[in-house]
Amino acid sequence: MAARPPLVALKDVRLQDGQRPLFDGVDLAVEPRSRAALVGRNGAGKSTLMKVVMGLIEPDSGDRSVQSAVRFAYVPQEPVIVGDTLLDYAASGEAESWTAEAWLATFGLNPAKSTQGLSGGETRRAALAKAFAEEPDLLLLDEPTNHLDILAIELLENELISARFALLVVSHDRAFLNRVTDTVHWLEGRRVRTLNKGFVQFDEWSSKVLEEEAESLRRLTKTIERETATFYSSITARRSRNEGRARSLQALRAERAEKMRDVPRELSLGVDSGATSGKLVAEIKGVSKWFDTVTSGEERVASDPAVGQPAAELSSSSPATRHPPLPSRRTLFKDLTTRIMRGDRLGIVGPNGAGKTTLVKTLLGELAPDEGTVRMGANLEPVYLDQSREGLKSDMTLWDALTPGGGDSILVRGVSKHVAAYAKDFLFSEAQLRQPISTLSGGERNRLLLARALAKPANLLVLDEPTNDLDMDTLDKLEELLEGYDGTLILVSHDRDFIDRLSTSTLALNGRGDIVETPGGWTDFIRQNPGFLSGEPRVASGEKKKVMAPATAGEPLATRHSPLATPKKPAKLSFKDAHRLKELESLIDALPAVIAKHDATLADPTLYARDPKAFDAAMKAAEKARADLESAEMEWLELEEKKAALAG
Repeated sequence: MAARPPLVALKDVRLQDGQRPLFDGVDLAVEPRSRAALVGRNGAGKSTLMKVVMGLIEPDSGDRSVQSAVRFAYVPQEPVIVGDTLLDYAASGEAESWTAEAWLATFGLNPAKSTQGLSGGETRRAALAKAFAEEPDLLLLDEPTNHLDILAIELLENELISARFALLVVSHDRAFLNRVTDTVHWLEGRRVRTLNKGFVQFDEWSSKVLEEEAESLRRLTKTIERETATFYSSITARRSRNEGRARSLQALRAERAEKMRDVPRELSLGVDSGATSGKLVAEIKGVSKWFDTVTSGEERVASDPAVGQPAAELSSSSPATRHPPLPSRRTLFKDLTTRIMRGDRLGIVGPNGAGKTTLVKTLLGELAPDEGTVRMGANLEPVYLDQSREGLKSDMTLWDALTPGGGDSILVRGVSKHVAAYAKDFLFSEAQLRQPISTLSGGERNRLLLARALAKPANLLVLDEPTNDLDMDTLDKLEELLEGYDGTLILVSHDRDFIDRLSTSTLALNGRGDIVETPGGWTDFIRQNPGFLSGEPRVASGEKKKVMAPATAGEPLATRHSPLATPKKPAKLSFKDAHRLKELESLIDALPAVIAKHDATLADPTLYARDPKAFDAAMKAAEKARADLESAEMEWLELEEKKAALAG
C-alpha cells in the first residue's frame, strides 16, 4: 500500500534569530496518525519550530507544504486561559459546546468554574481539554506534563494513545515519551534528524550519532594538522603563493569552525555534602496534618448531589437558609511513622494538592504537625529547592540573584568564584547577567535555582519538582550528580523516570489522607500499591480510565462528584474492551503452540553442546511465551469478570 502523504512537511527551512542562525536546512514531516516527539536542548528552538510547522512563523527560506483543510490545535508552554468560565474558554475555538464540556469533565474540571485564579495544573488541563475538543488532525503540545500530577499525566497518555489525530510533542518526561511516541525528531546543531522508532530507542541511537560526529570532527582536525604541516614545509608554498592549497586549507578550517560551533556547551554541576550529619536525619512518629475550612452550603450541594433538594425547593429559598456554612476538615496525611537515615533517597509522589510540599515542610520542621512528633537529627545542613521559585523577583537581574549580598563573586562550596564564571557553568552567557529574570525561560529559571542551591554545602538536599522545564541533557547531568551525592536526598517529583532512577524508597500520598511507604522507586510503588493514588482497583490493560472528578475546595478527590463527570454505567463492554477480549482469546489459543515448539527444540539433548546460543535463545523465548500466556490469561479473566458484572 502506498504511503500516505504527510499532513505537513518542512524542506530546507532556515531561520535567523537576530545574529544567530536558529535553523539551517531543517527537514521535517508529520505523518497522519503518527505520534512524534520533538526533542533537543533548551534554546535549540523547539518551540519556534513548532510554530513554523503550524504556520505561525514564516521561515527566512525553505518550503512548508500542508495538506488541504488540515486542522491544527496547539497547547503552548504557558497557556493563557480567557473567558468567564472554563466552558467559554474551551468552546472559544472550533469546538462544539457539548464536546468542550465533555473534555473538561474528562480532564477533571468543572465547566462552570471561573477562569480566574486557576492553579498551574488546572490551567494546563483546561488548555488540553480545549485542544482535544477541537478534534484536530494534528495536535502540537509544548511541555504538556508541566504542572500535571501523575494521575493527570497517565490520563493524558491514555487519551493520546487512543486518539486518531497525529501528534507532535515537546517534552522532557522520558516515561511519558516512552509510552506515547512512535517517532522522534531530534533538533541538534540547527538541523533535525529523525528516528522512525519510539523514544525508548532514542538514547542508544543518539549516542551512536554523536560518536560518529565526534569521530568525523577528530578526522577533520587531523586532516587540517597534516595539510597545515605540508603547506608550510613545501618549498613551492614558501617561494610562491600556492593558491589552490591555501584555499583548500582555508575551507577545511571553515568546516571545522562550523562543526565546532555546533558542539553544545556542557552544563557543569557540582554538589558538596558538607559536614557529616548524624546517622538519624529525622524521626517521625504518628504525624498527621490537616486544614480546617468552611464550606458553604451551595458548594456542598454542588460537590455532593446527595445533599441537594428538588428544584422547586431550591428556587423558593435563599442560599443562606437552605444550606448554612459547614465546618470542614481536609486531612492531608495521617498517622505517618517513619525514619529518614543518613544517605537515604526518599521520593515523594502524589496528586496535585495531596500535600507533598506540606509533608516536606513538616519533615523539615518548618510546619508543626497537628498530631505526632518530628525529631530532626544532629548536624543537619539542609538546602531546599522550592518549586514555587520563591526569592526570584522578576525585576532582579541574574547577577543580583546569584550575589544577593552584592559584589562580583559568589562562595561556591567554600571557594570564592567570579559570578560570570559560575554563571557560565550553568550555561548562562555574560550578556544575560544584567538582564531581568523576567526575560529568562522556564528552563533557565530552574537552572538559576539549581545554581543558587548547589553553591551551598548541604548534607540534606530537598528538591521540590526540580525537573520542571529542564531539557533532557540537563536532567541527565542532574541525575548523574545526585547519583554520586553522599548526603541525604528528599525528592518531590511527578517525573516517574526521575523517581525510579534516584529513589531508594517512596512515600505516596493519595489526597484522601492516606500515606504509604514502599522500598524502591515509582515502579516498585505502583506494582505493590495498584490503585492507591486513584482510589480505584487496578485497571485492566486497554480499559478506559475513569473520568476525574472536578475539584471542589476542602474535599478530597475521592469524595468529589459532578453530574458532568459521572459517566453513565455501560450495559456492556466498551468497543475497546470487546476488541481487546477478542485479541486475548486469539493470543491464548496461539501461545501454547509457540511454547510447544520451543520446548521441542529444547528437548534435543545435543542442542546445548552443539549450539549454546541457540539453546539460550530457545530457553528465553519459551520463558517469554509462558509469561505472555500468563499475562494474557489474567487480563482475559479480568475482562470476562467485568463483562459478567455489566451483564448483571
